[in-house]
This record gives sequence, structure tokens and C-alpha cells, in this order.
Amino acid sequence: MEEIMKALQNIQKELNAQKIEIQKNGEKVTEQVTLNITNKLEEKFTILEEKHQTLKENVEQQEKRIQFMERQARQRNIIFFGIEESETSYHNLEKNMLQFISEKLSLKLDCRDIQEIRRVGKKCDKPRPIILTFSTLGSKVSILKQRRLLIDTQYYLNEDYPKYILEKRKELQEEANREREKGNKVTIKYDRLVLLKSNNKRTLMTSPESDPNSQALVRKSTTRPTKKSKIKQANPSIPRSNSVSEGALKPSILSYFSKQ
Repeated sequence: MEEIMKALQNIQKELNAQKIEIQKNGEKVTEQVTLNITNKLEEKFTILEEKHQTLKENVEQQEKRIQFMERQARQRNIIFFGIEESETSYHNLEKNMLQFISEKLSLKLDCRDIQEIRRVGKKCDKPRPIILTFSTLGSKVSILKQRRLLIDTQYYLNEDYPKYILEKRKELQEEANREREKGNKVTIKYDRLVLLKSNNKRTLMTSPESDPNSQALVRKSTTRPTKKSKIKQANPSIPRSNSVSEGALKPSILSYFSKQ
């Protein structure tokens, strides 16, 4: 009987040893399978991450191209505000604008100087803005030089900026107000804030979007060659301001984008 008990005990020990060995082997297999799955997932994740980065770079490049093309398309545009909406046809609007430019801005233009003209936004109780595309950049520059003639009138004009630039300029206007409170002379040039020095040299400053943690002025001197206008003026031209784009951004501009 004792021999049988010893045999059973030995069998039990062997079974326990085998059980432990099986458990160890099972754990090893589980670890190996888990490791293999993890490696596969990491490999696939790395591939997906690389593809995502490539797509992100491609999208950024496409956005830059689109922004450049949009800027080029609007380069010869000017938006006029406050002009009575009394025209009955395209040619009538064109004629009215030529007359307005002659009377209010003292410039003589003809139909050949206008590539396209249209009103934007939905009709309302106020006259809609007019976007005028000039045939040449020189014609546009001549108009901008005379913009001071519209001071203290119901009319005003602005360059035709893309919507994202208008939003950035709105942010820059707040920064410009803070700089003016400090006694600095500043103006907004496209999507940058410009510091006007006493010697009339210009310095570019980073916008809040490009440098949100700093209000320091990042200076970079720029100069512009003077251009002679080919447009005949009825009266001597008014001295040009330091920047054709200076002045507060009219709050009504962005509203017309949302109404379209």
C-alpha cells in the first residue's frame, strides 16, 4: 500500500511539474505572440505615420499654391464702398465707376483700363461693395495714390484681400492699437505690422499669429522703388501715404464674405 501511495505521489509531482512547465511555455508563447503583434502594429503605425506626414506636407504645399494663386488673382483688384447702387446693367455700372473715378479721384480712365467690375454680396438697404479689376497694376496703384481724396466722404476703398488675410489683419489691428498707445507709428502691410521710423525707413514686425508668445518687434528693413503712373491726372496728385494699405480695417468687409 505504501508503494502505491508513493507511486501516486510521484505521479502527482510529475503532473504538477508538467503543469508548471506548460504554464511557463504558455506564458512564453503569449509573450511572443503579444510581442509579434505589437511589432506588427508598430510597423504599420510607422508606415501610416509616414504616409500621414507626407499627405500633410502635400496639403500644406497645395494650400501655399492656392494662396499664391488667390493672391495673384486679386492683385489688380480694388473694392469700393458706399457707391450708390443705381446701375441697370454691366455697362451702366462700368460707366458710373469711370465717372466716379474721374470726379472723386481726379483720374481719367476708360473702358480699356477695366478688366472686370461687379458688386458682391446680397442686395440690402445699403449699397453693395464694388470689386473692380484693372487691366494693369499701374492703374490700381494710381487709384491707391488718390485714396486720400475720399477722406471725410461717404466713400472709401480697400485692396481685395483673401478672407484669411482679412481675419489676420483684424488681429493685427488690435496689435497696432497697442503699439500706437506706446507712441509707436505703425501701419498694416498686407499680413504684417509695419513700424514707421522717424527716418521713413520701414521695419517689418511679426504678426501675433506667427509669434504668439512675444510682442517684440522683429525688424527687417525693406525698400520699394518708386513707380511712375501712366494714368493722366486732371489735378496734381496728392502726396502718397507711407503705405497704401494703412488705416483701420473696415468691419463691413468680412460681413460681405459671410453673406455670399
